[in-house]
Amino acid sequence: MLKCLLAPAAFLYKMGVTFRHRLFDWGILKSERFDIPIICIGNITVGGTGKTPMAEMVITYMAQMHRVALLSRGYGRRTKGYLEVRTDSHYRDVGDEPLQIKFKFPDTVVVVCEKRAEGIRRLRAEHPEVDLIVMDDGFQHRYVEPKINVVMIDATRPVQHDRMLPVGTLRDLPEELHRAHYFVVTKCPEHMAPIDRRILRKVLIQVAYQRVYFTRFESFIPQPLYADEAPSEPLAGGRSVIALSGIGNPGPFLQSLRERYKVVSEMTLDDHHVYKVRDMTALKTLLAKHPDAVIVTTEKDAVKMTNRSKIPPEVRRALYYQPINISFIEDSATDFLQKLEEDVRGN
Repeated sequence: MLKCLLAPAAFLYKMGVTFRHRLFDWGILKSERFDIPIICIGNITVGGTGKTPMAEMVITYMAQMHRVALLSRGYGRRTKGYLEVRTDSHYRDVGDEPLQIKFKFPDTVVVVCEKRAEGIRRLRAEHPEVDLIVMDDGFQHRYVEPKINVVMIDATRPVQHDRMLPVGTLRDLPEELHRAHYFVVTKCPEHMAPIDRRILRKVLIQVAYQRVYFTRFESFIPQPLYADEAPSEPLAGGRSVIALSGIGNPGPFLQSLRERYKVVSEMTLDDHHVYKVRDMTALKTLLAKHPDAVIVTTEKDAVKMTNRSKIPPEVRRALYYQPINISFIEDSATDFLQKLEEDVRGN
């Protein structure tokens, strides 16, 4: 019933997105090219598909050969315009994901600007040493024409079965996937059947040069956010944990915790959630109810809780975050990254 009620809104949204793409196709709206290689990492759905872990993987590899910068819109920030992210920036000013990347790569230039073309011009003027830009979440933007489009696809929500917002999770048209150069399918089962890979390749590949890679998220032992206040021993398997998340698709995070620990409570919040005093109070209440438990959250959420003075002592002592990366399950990550570098250097 709800889908039927939302169907007209989904139809109007699809018409609006289609018309906008036609304006670019007809040259009425202009896509701008730059004389610097730009790798765009995007998707066509709402919710987490792994863009940030992929950006981190690309930065790690490309920084060996290039002076890399990351450009992001800075979704959810309370500021406007161009800002350079520093390690002491507040996530409300620059966005949680750009700040997470800056923490991991303090020597990498990270900037936010909702107008991507303007951001690239400013970045180039202020950092002429940069010779490669990784653009986060710009596939549907189209005012910038990147050299390489890497599109992240969620295996748990196949695009061929999805619907446009607000009925489904599609925010862009599957027909636009012809502009992609690489597809990285995330959240695949560890033993993905060959026939499932063939079906996805058939659905995704629209142009001969396109490549598809299949991956899953690999999670590691949670680490204390405040190491000086936490026990020195690693978090043992089977421990009682309170799962805390404010991300687009918390399912894989929660599942990974259930496989290793006893999840006694879940506090699931909206994507890009702004943590407030009431959230800290709720965590204190959960810890009092489960005195043997610790709190495990995501890396994206952890960057929002690095201001020690805003976190109650009992929460600080129990607060852990779970690192993740992208693990390739068929072709190697090296194969993907080397081909990406070849395309960056190609004409």
